[in-house]
Amino acid sequence: MKWLNILVARVRALLGRDMVLQDIDEELRAHIEMETEANRELGMEPEDARRAAMKSFGNVGSFRDLAYEIRGGGFMETLWQDLRYSTRMLLKNPGFTLIAVLTLGLGIGANTGIFSIVNAVLLRPFPYQATEQLVIPGESNTGTRGNTSLSYPNFADWKDDRNIFAGVSAVRSNENYNIMGSGDPERLIGRLVSAGFLGTLGVAPLLGRDFLADDDRQGATPTVILSYGLWSRRFGGDQNIVGKQITLNNLSYTVVGVTPQSFQYGLDADVTVPIGLSAERFKARGADPGIAAVARLKPNMSLEQAETALNVIYARMEQQYPESNTGRRCYLTPLHESFVGDVRQPLLILLGAVGLVLLIACANVANLLLVRASTRRREMSVRVALGANRWRIIRQLLTESFVLSLIGAALGILVAHWGTSFIVTQLPDGIPRLNEANVDVRVLAFTLGVSLLTGLLFGLAPALQASRLNLTDALKEGDRGSFGARQYLRSVLVVCEVALTLTLLVGAGLLLQSFRRVLQVDPGFKAQNLLTMQVSVNNPDGNQIASFFNQLQENVRRMPGVTSAAVSNGLPLGVANNPIFIIEGRPLPEKGKEPGATRYTVSPTYFETMGIDLLKGRLFAAQDTPQTPAVVIIDEALAQQHFQNDDPIGKRLAQSTSGTPSFEIIGVVRHVEQNNLDGQGTLRPQFYLNFNQIPPDRLPGQVRRINILTRTDVEPSSLTSAVRAQIAALNKDQAVFNVRTMEQIVSQNVAPRRFSMLLLTVFAVVALLLASIGIYGIMAYSVAQRTREIGLRMTLGAQRGNVLRMVIGQGMKLALAGVAVGLIASVALTRTMKSLLFGVSATDPLTFVSIAFLLALVGLLACWVPARRATKVDPMVALRYE
Repeated sequence: MKWLNILVARVRALLGRDMVLQDIDEELRAHIEMETEANRELGMEPEDARRAAMKSFGNVGSFRDLAYEIRGGGFMETLWQDLRYSTRMLLKNPGFTLIAVLTLGLGIGANTGIFSIVNAVLLRPFPYQATEQLVIPGESNTGTRGNTSLSYPNFADWKDDRNIFAGVSAVRSNENYNIMGSGDPERLIGRLVSAGFLGTLGVAPLLGRDFLADDDRQGATPTVILSYGLWSRRFGGDQNIVGKQITLNNLSYTVVGVTPQSFQYGLDADVTVPIGLSAERFKARGADPGIAAVARLKPNMSLEQAETALNVIYARMEQQYPESNTGRRCYLTPLHESFVGDVRQPLLILLGAVGLVLLIACANVANLLLVRASTRRREMSVRVALGANRWRIIRQLLTESFVLSLIGAALGILVAHWGTSFIVTQLPDGIPRLNEANVDVRVLAFTLGVSLLTGLLFGLAPALQASRLNLTDALKEGDRGSFGARQYLRSVLVVCEVALTLTLLVGAGLLLQSFRRVLQVDPGFKAQNLLTMQVSVNNPDGNQIASFFNQLQENVRRMPGVTSAAVSNGLPLGVANNPIFIIEGRPLPEKGKEPGATRYTVSPTYFETMGIDLLKGRLFAAQDTPQTPAVVIIDEALAQQHFQNDDPIGKRLAQSTSGTPSFEIIGVVRHVEQNNLDGQGTLRPQFYLNFNQIPPDRLPGQVRRINILTRTDVEPSSLTSAVRAQIAALNKDQAVFNVRTMEQIVSQNVAPRRFSMLLLTVFAVVALLLASIGIYGIMAYSVAQRTREIGLRMTLGAQRGNVLRMVIGQGMKLALAGVAVGLIASVALTRTMKSLLFGVSATDPLTFVSIAFLLALVGLLACWVPARRATKVDPMVALRYE
C-alpha cells in the first residue's frame, strides 16, 4: 500500500495548496514511471514493465477528475463531470461497450417494436369523439355475448329510441361494387350504413356531408361517400367532387362526401352507401342476412342501463314476432373490446415474452459489469482513499449504467423502426388499426422509461457490490479474487438467465408443435397447383351470367397446362353462406333449433378441380339441368350427424321450412375445413347445389363474387395473365380480384399461428444465445481468476480430465439449477397460452423434456470451451504469473 499512501498524500497536498488540477495527472505519470523503472530492474521487458505498472495503479482514469470529485462542486457540475468520466471510461473499453450496447439495443428494440404494435392496437384511443360512449349491439337467443349480428327489421324497431342512444347506425361491411367510367373497371369494397353513420362516430367528413334520413330509404336518389384513398387515387383529389355522378354496378350515384384520411372503421371500404336503398335484402327478421351496428350511448347512460332498456323493447318484439324473436335479446359490447378482443391475448403474450428477453439482456449486461467491476477494484480503492463515500461511488457507477442504457435505447429505436415494419408485414389480416403502428411520442416515452429502468436493473447490483469495498483487501498485490462469495451474484444472474430462457423455449416449442400439427391436418381438398380468382358479376340478365361462366370454363379448360376448371360462389377457409335446412319426411324442428350447414353453389367440375373425394353416390353431371329434378350433394359430416346408419342417397333436403323446393341427395363427399385448419369453432356440415340447375331468373341480378378455379400441371401463378385474358375476351368490363393460389389461401389461414410461433421462436433463440454467452462468460472469467489454483493443482498431479470435470461441473451446476427453476416457471406460465395451442397440452412432457435437454446441452457446450482452455494452463507459467 506504500504507493497509494504516497499518491494520496501528494494529491491532498496539491489540493490543499489549490494548485492547478492538471498537476495531479503529472503526479500520476511520475509514479507510473517510477514503478516501471522498478519493474525493469527486476528483469522485466520494457513493455511488460510498463503494463505491470499501469495495472498496479489500477484503471483509475484521470486523477484530475478524481480530485475534482473529492474537492466537490455544484450538482450540475458534478453530474456533468460524472457523464464525461462515464463516457471516457466506456470509450476506453470499446469491446465491453460494444457488447453491452448491442445486447441492450436488441432487448430494448424488440420491446419497443412489440410495444408499438400493442400501442396502436390496444392502447391508442380510437379517432372518434368520446369513444367510451360507443357500443356494438348484438343479438343472441342463447344468452351468450360476443355476437355482433342483428336483424335489420329488429334494428329498425329500436334505432330511433332517443331515450337510450344519442345516435345509432346500421353497418354492413364487405359489399362489392364495380366502378365504371373515368378509367378501367375496378372492383371496390363497399360498406352499407344508415343515416348519421359519421355523426354517430363523431367524425366530420373531409368534404361534403353525412347521409341524411332522406338518403336512407328505398326509392331515394342513390348517394355515396368516398373514402379518402379512392378519392385521391381514382379522382385525383378533386376538390369539387361533391355533387358529381359516379357509376357503381351500372347505377348512377351522387357523391355527397369524402371521409378524412385517418378515418377507419372495421374493414376498409372504398365507398359507403345508404343501407336503406337495398333494405329489401334484409326484410326477414332472422339474422341471415344480418347486419351490424354501432351506437352512441346518451351521456350518463351506463352499459347495463342501456341493455335493460333495450331488452324491454326485445321482450315486446318477442310477443309480436314469436317465430323469429323467441328468446332473442340484445347485448352491448364496448367498441374497443369488440374490435380488439380477439387479438389482445396473443399481443400481450408476445409483449410478456419480449419482456423476458429484455430481462435476460439486463442479466447479461449486469454480469459484464460485475466482471468489469472486479477489474476496477484498485480504481475504487483510490476513490475511497481520496475520501469518496459509498453513495458517491454508487452514483458514478449508476451514471455509467444509464449512459450505456441510453446508447442502447438509441440503437433500440433503430431496431424498433425496422422491426415494426417487418412485424406489420408478417401479422395476419384483420387486426384493427395495424397500419397505425409506428414509433410515436408514446413509444419514445416507453423506450426512454425502459432504458432508464434497465440501467437501474443491470447497474444497481454491480454498483452496490463495488461500494462495499474492503480497502485493505483491494490493495493487496496478490489478491486476484476467487470463485466464491464475490461471484455469488453473478451465479444467481446466470441461473435466472437460464430459467427465463427455458420458459421462452418451452413456449416456442409448444407453438412449434401446434403449428406442425395444424399443417398435418387434412383440409379435405388438394391445395397444390390450384389457381383461384374472383370476378364481380355485373349483369342483370341471368341468362347472360350463366352463358358467361359456362363459356369461360370451356375456354380456360382448353388452355395449355390446365387440367380442369370450375366456378363456385365460395371457397374453403373463407366466408360462406350458412342457411338452415330440413330433411324431408322428418318432423319439423323447433323454431330456433333448425340445423344449419354451409352452402356452396358449384359447377359440375368443382369436385374434380378442388380434389374433393366422392365417398358415395355420384357427382353432378351434364344431364343435371334446370329442367331436370334438382339434386344436391352433401358432405360426410352432414351424413354422420343427420343420417347416422341410414343411407342418405335418395333422401331429400330443403333449404328452409317454408315449403321451398327440395333437392334429392345424389352423393356424399369428404368434409372440407371451412373456417380454420385447426377446427376451432362448431363443426358445420356442408351441402352443394349445382350451378347449372339454378334457373337464370334466380341468378343474382346484383354484383356477386364468383370464384374461378383452375387446376394446372404447371406452376399455377404462371397462368394468371392467360386466365385474365380469357375473362377480358368474353367481357372486358369484368373486374378481376383476389388472385391467389389455394396454397396461399391455406398459408393465410395459418398466418396467425405462424406469426406467434415465428416471433416467439426468434425471441427464444435470442434468449438462448444470450444465456449461452452468460454461462460462457462467467466460466471464462472463473478460469481466468483461478489460473494460479489450476496451475497448483496440475503441479500437484491433477490430470487434465480432473480439471475438465471440475470446471464443467461448476458451470453445469448453474445451468441445471436454471433448468430446474425454469421448468417450474414454465408450468405456471404456459397455461396462459392454452388458447394458442392446437393438439398439444400446455404441459406437454415431450416438449418440456426436450427443451430442458437442449438447454442443458447448450450449457455443457458453453462450459466446455473455457474448461478445455483450463486444461491447457502451463503450471510453471501460471505460478510465475502470480
